[in-house]
Amino acid sequence: MSSTSTRPVTDLVPQTGRSGAPERAPRRPRVSFTGITTAFLVVVGLGLLVAAVHLTQGTAQVGAGDLWRWVTGGQAVDETAAVLLASRVPRLLAGVLVGIALGVAGALLQSVARNALASPDTLAVNAGAYLTVVVVAVFGVSVPFYLQGTIAFAGGLAAAVLVMGLSRGGADGPTRLILAGSAITLALHSLVTMLLVLFEQESMGLFAWGSGSIVQSGTQTLTLALPVLVVGVGAALLLSRRMDLLALGDDAATVLGISARRARVFSILVAVLLAALAVTVAGPIGFVGLAAPLIARMVARRVPGLGRHALLLPFAALLGIVVVLGADVGLRLFIPTARTTSVPTGVVTSVLGAALLVWFARRLPDKGIGLETSGQPGRPRTGRTYAVVAVSLSVALVGALLAAVLLGDRLILLGDVANWVNGISGREVTLELGRRVPRVLAALLAGAALALAGTIVQAVCRNPLAEPGLLGVTSGAGLGAVGALLLVPGIGLWPMSAAAVVGALAITALVFALAHRGGLSSTRLVLIGVGMQAGVMALITLLIVATRPWEVNLALTWLAGSTYGRTMEQLVPVALALLVITPVAVLVRRELDVVALDEDTPRLLGVPLDRMRLVLLGTAALLTAAAVVATGVVAFVGLVAPHAARALVGARHSRVIPVAILLGAILVSGADTLGRWVLAPVQVPAGVGTALLGTPYFIYLLWRSRGRDT
Repeated sequence: MSSTSTRPVTDLVPQTGRSGAPERAPRRPRVSFTGITTAFLVVVGLGLLVAAVHLTQGTAQVGAGDLWRWVTGGQAVDETAAVLLASRVPRLLAGVLVGIALGVAGALLQSVARNALASPDTLAVNAGAYLTVVVVAVFGVSVPFYLQGTIAFAGGLAAAVLVMGLSRGGADGPTRLILAGSAITLALHSLVTMLLVLFEQESMGLFAWGSGSIVQSGTQTLTLALPVLVVGVGAALLLSRRMDLLALGDDAATVLGISARRARVFSILVAVLLAALAVTVAGPIGFVGLAAPLIARMVARRVPGLGRHALLLPFAALLGIVVVLGADVGLRLFIPTARTTSVPTGVVTSVLGAALLVWFARRLPDKGIGLETSGQPGRPRTGRTYAVVAVSLSVALVGALLAAVLLGDRLILLGDVANWVNGISGREVTLELGRRVPRVLAALLAGAALALAGTIVQAVCRNPLAEPGLLGVTSGAGLGAVGALLLVPGIGLWPMSAAAVVGALAITALVFALAHRGGLSSTRLVLIGVGMQAGVMALITLLIVATRPWEVNLALTWLAGSTYGRTMEQLVPVALALLVITPVAVLVRRELDVVALDEDTPRLLGVPLDRMRLVLLGTAALLTAAAVVATGVVAFVGLVAPHAARALVGARHSRVIPVAILLGAILVSGADTLGRWVLAPVQVPAGVGTALLGTPYFIYLLWRSRGRDT
């Protein structure tokens, strides 16, 4: 990577003049001591104000007057001191520690990647660390604080190295970095969800903690964490000069005597150490490591000299404190007092970070590195090849159907199935197949619907790495379905289906509207979709823990994508969606081919591009919502099936559509069968299986296409 191929990460938003050409910024003095001092004083003052308000909040009847009397030695000293020392001060100090750790970690990662969207969240560091903490917890292994932190560090580091490798250290642009991080995070969260479902008793309370909570009982954990924080922040400050030189480019840094590779390695290690510390103390509090340094860099663009890492790192740390404590204060302003200890702080920070990601994406240029793929990949194939593939997949689908019916927590023979079809089977076989067949059909139909939705989304985005889940459509449908389940106990099928459809369409429309800025850029569409997905998932968590926290396992089952307990009635929405939308997709197959090419060809051929995109995304949202009603949230099917179909039969949608539908049905059915059979009687949700199968394929796609557009 040469110095000419990168630009400083502080160039967050390109500035253009009226003519559209880059506008040179006026020369400024190198350092503005007045501006730097003012910026620090403002942030410190804001932090003190938020901390003061934070201390007055809680379940006990201790207000600002009681605190003042306690400070001045007046009455109510014993009660006030007990409340402060046992609960409020530890919670405040945890927010300070986590804010500092994540602020510095995010600033380091952004500098290493030269990418303003790099953070412990987008690089999957938090997800990797969280997975290791959950593994230790569910298996009942009691480990001391420092060993637990070491394990979290190893998990976070492995995830960060994988994401950085897939995005070439961030050199392929923000979109590829976000896609890689989102995919790895989704896979790791699928593993976590599986563990939470399988070990319900052992993982009690870990679901809410998984969104990040600074609630503490005493200061013992914070006392153990403080030395690690001091070492991590000190190491980051020692690296500040190297980070300044690295921002000039690898070649310039080498000329000035700095090893770029060594500086990156040390910086990543320090950043992961701080992020793992935050996860060990308070769980994965989302997007603080993105929001705090991103805000710090925006301020630094206006204050000369503040962009130097010796000042930028402590400034980002102070902003991290403000973000964490401000989120906790805001949360407790709107949540009933009795629930303030159960609702995670990370919900608010995740929504804030998602909003910042959307804001950033809206200001990107129309073309993005590593995203636009004019013409979907897939070499032309002969009609004979298509026929062979179609027949082979049809046979495979029949085999998957038979395996799904026969295998499970008990083996069913073909003769038993024949007797059941003829109505002469025994009572046990009748009951078992009555439960199993709807599950089998649900997996097949949902897989077909998600594959067709993914085919449409990839054509609209002209991106073989996009899918409904990464555009927020799946999470929108999940929010509607889970909200209906939790807020209206005993709700019927069709109202719940309507709620899922409304959620999917609402998120789709919002993503489309936000991404449309004088035209619809695929880069903005994907980045905004990822941001919306993160925000909506945070809202789902808030909905669960704030309304019916005792039914976390029910919600987790939906979010993990399970066919458990399905009935034939629940298959009607997805069957209707497929019956209506599949012929429509076949009719507009040529329009799909044209839309997938580029921006100009559809307009030259008279295709109303934006209107067609909106209609196509609407159909994809309907299919996704119907699939969520049938099986819950199932990931990666809309990514893997269409891409594999193009690799097998070429890019023409007249062939891709049927092949993708067959592949999607086989994938979800196979994942569901394995989940019911391998660990029987324990059942692994189908969505976990598809995530574990789809992630390696997604990694392969990213690895194969590294640097293709650079």
